Amino acid sequence: MLDTLDAATVRRWCASGLAALKRHQGEIDQLNVYPVPDGDTGTNLVLTLTSAQQALAMDLDTLPHSGPTAHGHALRLMAQGALLGARGNSGVILSQILRGFADEVAMAPVVRGRELAAALRSGTAAAYTAVARPVEGTLLTVVAAAATAADQADTEDLPAVARAAARAATEALARTPEQLPALARAGVVDAGGRGLCVLLDALVAVLTGETAAHPAPTPRSARPAATAARETGSEEYAYEVQFLLDARAEAVDGLRRALDALGDSLVVVGDGREPEGTWNVHVHVNDVGAAVEAGVAAGRPYRISVTRFADQSELPPGPLTTGRAAVVVATGGGIAELFTAEGATVVPGNPSTGELLDAVRSTGAARVVVLPNDANTEAVASAAAREARRHGIKVSVVPTRSPVQALAALAVRDGDRRFEDDVIAMAEAAGACRYAEVCHASREALTVAGPCRPGDVLALVEGEVHLIGTDLTDTCAAVVDRMLGGGGEMVTLLAGLDAPAGLTDAVRAHVESRWPFVEVHAYPGGQPFYPLLVGIE
Repeated sequence: MLDTLDAATVRRWCASGLAALKRHQGEIDQLNVYPVPDGDTGTNLVLTLTSAQQALAMDLDTLPHSGPTAHGHALRLMAQGALLGARGNSGVILSQILRGFADEVAMAPVVRGRELAAALRSGTAAAYTAVARPVEGTLLTVVAAAATAADQADTEDLPAVARAAARAATEALARTPEQLPALARAGVVDAGGRGLCVLLDALVAVLTGETAAHPAPTPRSARPAATAARETGSEEYAYEVQFLLDARAEAVDGLRRALDALGDSLVVVGDGREPEGTWNVHVHVNDVGAAVEAGVAAGRPYRISVTRFADQSELPPGPLTTGRAAVVVATGGGIAELFTAEGATVVPGNPSTGELLDAVRSTGAARVVVLPNDANTEAVASAAAREARRHGIKVSVVPTRSPVQALAALAVRDGDRRFEDDVIAMAEAAGACRYAEVCHASREALTVAGPCRPGDVLALVEGEVHLIGTDLTDTCAAVVDRMLGGGGEMVTLLAGLDAPAGLTDAVRAHVESRWPFVEVHAYPGGQPFYPLLVGIE
């Protein structure tokens, strides 16, 4: 039974937590609101913590002569490794939890029960700060419950506090379907929250020598479905304001409140330095002057950027920017070739923050646009963009959800436009491209289009199941018909790795017969899981 968390214990916790995540990787991957074969939260958490362990293994003994304690140095290495290796939303949030944890106890002479409680509070705050619009019923809820229970334990007994936190996390995980309807309809608990429970159980096991694993809870009201929560900024606000800010943490708290009252899509992320750090501020507002004044009241704002969503800037246009590049995430050899032909730097699918950052820096450009092509990778791209700014590179992330949207975005690039205007044009082109994915169901489920069984053909339009069929070609043709029924002049077809010969030819012939004025482009995409990706412009 250990009564303090020292550097050796941190290393054992990381190794034990990684081993536990690997054991539960498949289970966590299956906690997916869609009955499709690419749920990967468990895999992303394993890869994130693998990077954390590698950072510890390579650099654990390089303790600075002054600064953090040995355990603080180890925790900071673990957090930095997790950040650079973070994959998916859960991986990015986990890296922020570890960063807050490390920052809280880095200088503490010893870490006992109350220090662990404080570290969990700090990790929770860092995680919520990193998310633009926190949603309850997620990993955030689970870590907050763990921190609250650790506080309420109110003891220096380190194992007792760890047990309380792990137990509360498991109880909070069981309640996530009550807070997030998509989980309740799918009959699952939150995957990221389940991963955190595994890590907290591993900490208890390291501290006590006892097996403390809690099985994944069953939701109280499980109704299988295939749907997902969505969140977007309001169209009420006309301007995007961004700036860097040198300020103290307590001043930034007031800034958040001021900006939250002015608009939405608020993101304020710091570099973790104390007592004064550098913060990246982003908000959508109507009153630009009030937003900038709020920054002046909090500290020293600089690199102020104002973009009007109607394709014009409120600030006078500056000189044209040279040295631009595009970085695109691609899964599939054919898709990668298409992006390379467009002059983009291609990163293989499901990259870490560090891999995306390396790709951005390798372009040698001062202005880079990143096209993630996946909702989970969008969070990783945003983390890489924040890191790139420390190297003097301005990075904008266009939130593409499919390769066909990225192709549409790249097609409108114009180096003669201001970089900010070019990014807006690319975002508009991507948003105007509707996309669909056709795959085979991996399990039985009740979707919004009806029940499906393993092997059925599913056609998802912009992330939601619209059609269920038994014949692949017929279902592909049917989903194109459904999308063109809402209008469209051009269809892009990307054939998957396992697509049968002649699939795109058959769909092309169908479109040419039924929609004679629609242009069709078909390419070998080589993507796994999805025999066909469709884009309608």
